[in-house]
Amino acid sequence: MAGLLGSAAAASDETTEKRLLNATQETSNWLHHHRDYTAQRYSPLNQINRNTVKGLHVAWTMALGGVEGGGIWSHGGLEGTPIVENGFMYVTDGWGSVYKIDLHGGNGNLVWKMDPKTDHDWAGAIACCGVNNRGAALWGNFVISHTLDGRLVATNKEDGKVAWERNVADPDKGEVITGAPLIVKNMAITGVAGAEYGIRGWIAATDLKSQKEVWRTYTIPDKGEPGNETWKDEHDSWKTGGGSTWVTGSYDPQAHLIYWGVGNPGPDFDTEYRQGDNLYTDSTLALDPDTGKVKWHFQHTPNDPFDYDSVAERVLVDLPFKGKARKVVLEADRNGFGYALDRTDGSFLWATPFVKKVTWTKGINPETGKPIEYDPSKAVQTYDPQATLNRKNTHVTVCPGHNGGKNWPPTAYNPDLKTWYIPVIESCDELDNKETKPGDWKAREFFTGGGPVVKMSITGSVTAIDATTGKVTGKYETKYPMLGGLLATPELVFAGHPSGELYALDAKTLNKVWEFNTGGGVNAPPMTFSVDGNQYIAILVGLGGAWDKWNLDSTKGLEKVPPGSMLYVFKL
Repeated sequence: MAGLLGSAAAASDETTEKRLLNATQETSNWLHHHRDYTAQRYSPLNQINRNTVKGLHVAWTMALGGVEGGGIWSHGGLEGTPIVENGFMYVTDGWGSVYKIDLHGGNGNLVWKMDPKTDHDWAGAIACCGVNNRGAALWGNFVISHTLDGRLVATNKEDGKVAWERNVADPDKGEVITGAPLIVKNMAITGVAGAEYGIRGWIAATDLKSQKEVWRTYTIPDKGEPGNETWKDEHDSWKTGGGSTWVTGSYDPQAHLIYWGVGNPGPDFDTEYRQGDNLYTDSTLALDPDTGKVKWHFQHTPNDPFDYDSVAERVLVDLPFKGKARKVVLEADRNGFGYALDRTDGSFLWATPFVKKVTWTKGINPETGKPIEYDPSKAVQTYDPQATLNRKNTHVTVCPGHNGGKNWPPTAYNPDLKTWYIPVIESCDELDNKETKPGDWKAREFFTGGGPVVKMSITGSVTAIDATTGKVTGKYETKYPMLGGLLATPELVFAGHPSGELYALDAKTLNKVWEFNTGGGVNAPPMTFSVDGNQYIAILVGLGGAWDKWNLDSTKGLEKVPPGSMLYVFKL
């Protein structure tokens, strides 16, 4: 049974640096946002497998709060991943309240709830894409979490009382925080959202002992810093250049590097206002965790006119590539291509389209990893001329659409099968350009230089890629786009659907082998853990985000899905 369900965690509930480094050994637990530092979202627990999964049923549910709206949003939603340690679960709702739940005895019992008292209207007014919080982290005897209005909060594990908090982001500038913290050593690493408001993006580290900032690295370099020369205009567009970092990064302790994705430039759709490649937007960054210094970068879509963030999680895998063992970082980009880079130096290995239709470029240069049409001598890029938005070509249709071939919902990776699973949005949409002029930026107001006109039907898929070759090996088609995320176990892949279904796919064939309708929209990724000899699957249910505000005309039927805020837990 120990081999089946994993070893018990340490007797003490103190979450030490050693335990976080060795999270894969605590197979009963889920200690990090993505379970461990690799962001593979893979668990070796196998009591629930392709032969037994048909017996999976609801063990218990719990209604959470956070469904209330604020600012421009009618309601909150759930996008978080629960954390599990030693038979206790820590989970957040969209407004950043933290719940501790006792998992012993086969039922969920609420131990405490911490409400950070976020100002709903102040923060909700500038939350670009919904009332969201993707989860908490553990450190020492504390639960570490973020709030939408920009705070980092340390809550005592035992009694749920706030020990301390500090402001990390500034809502006065249009900055909010939606991602879970990444804990490295004694630091909480924080990313920021707000590119659509013309912020200057950053990643920041807080010392959890002294409660002071250790470093802050801006993703848009200042004058005189490497990369600022890629902002070639004459009106300092870098100051409002976007480059948000709102998805949790990963960490390689051997390479001693943090890997983080950077979002779109601002204004989103007017490339001529922000001429140049616009580093480090749409990039993979590798940073020294002690100093925040950028060790290497790789930019995916220079001078991006499509809102193709490269903000997704970075998945760390070790692979054979062309006969040589490589340490690899994988990223499923919003531009519709999956990328593999050498994570020691950022060198390009392969890229492959994971969506059915790509029209913005004719492909990726196999030597450089850049779009084939990319011309480094040009200040304004023209990719496929029919699909590239600019001040002359002011209305285009592009695939994938601005929501991306994949948005924030995380991928999963099976290290035994060396298969990478991607939650895909199969879409096209129309974009309009609106000329931006110096002086147009105003704090806490949209700064986008145009916008999407979403009219076409949007579907989805779970797409499998052989990570050793970059070849697509399977695609499970879905009626609606994948707005949650994935979990991999030895024989299964679990996924949720915005129309309410949670289902399991065979990891090798992608055939559906189990399904349950939760009755609410799934907008969060599943996870797994074990307690008292039983394996469980858990998922948060409550459709939020931006989808039901702007995209329902393209996903007929989802308008019938009511708001909600429920935790579902399943067992055999």
